[in-house]
Amino acid sequence: MSTSISNENLRIMVIDDSSTIRRSAEIFLGQVGYKVVLAEDGFDALAKINDTHPHLIFCDILMPRLDGYQTCALIKKSAKFRDTPVIMLSSKDGLFDRARGAMVGSEEYLTKPFTKDSLLKTVRKYTSEAISN
Repeated sequence: MSTSISNENLRIMVIDDSSTIRRSAEIFLGQVGYKVVLAEDGFDALAKINDTHPHLIFCDILMPRLDGYQTCALIKKSAKFRDTPVIMLSSKDGLFDRARGAMVGSEEYLTKPFTKDSLLKTVRKYTSEAISN
């Protein structure tokens, strides 16, 4: 499959208050050439999103100050970023949590701890449009 955009041109934002989760995601994604933008919480992410224009966003749910649901809702309300896929990250795997994520506009829900394979599979699923455009 030939693509017009390579991995290093795809920007992926990871929003999580856990430095371990941020670092793991950065390593897994960086190993295959993605450009990774890290944010410690929703406020940090909102400050960085306009400058970095990520193609995909992974967002933790339980964070201080601005939780993942609020962060996702704010991203999806923006005309500029409403089409950017947001994948919720959580150690909780309940139906209520998944439904609430869908209600604020997230495309998918990935349970922590994630594996390298599950993370990369999710990235490939949601960046195929970015690659083809």
